[in-house]
Amino acid sequence: MNNQVKKSLTDILICIDGINFHLQGKQDFVWYTNSITVKRAVERELSIIGEAVSRILKSDKNFPLSKAPEIIAFRNRVIHAYDAVDDNLVWKIIVKDIPILQREILALM
Repeated sequence: MNNQVKKSLTDILICIDGINFHLQGKQDFVWYTNSITVKRAVERELSIIGEAVSRILKSDKNFPLSKAPEIIAFRNRVIHAYDAVDDNLVWKIIVKDIPILQREILALM
């Protein structure tokens, strides 16, 4: 694993910590949807994660991240179609996908 991949993996872990920080330990979808600043902060963290995954795949197209194409596609949606980001999808990513991604990265590092 080269240094750029390691840096990108570290960036992803930092963003996951950032998501948890922004959520303040709350697992409350209604609270999330009513807090525009939290939503924007989380979406920013998710876009950075998507960019980091994209950089990893540019360096190693066979890098073993189970949902890499979906992560990159979501990043593109947040960046280019920001007005079409679905809160339900973001919440699903936060609750289900982020913990899996975190475990995968920790196992790879």
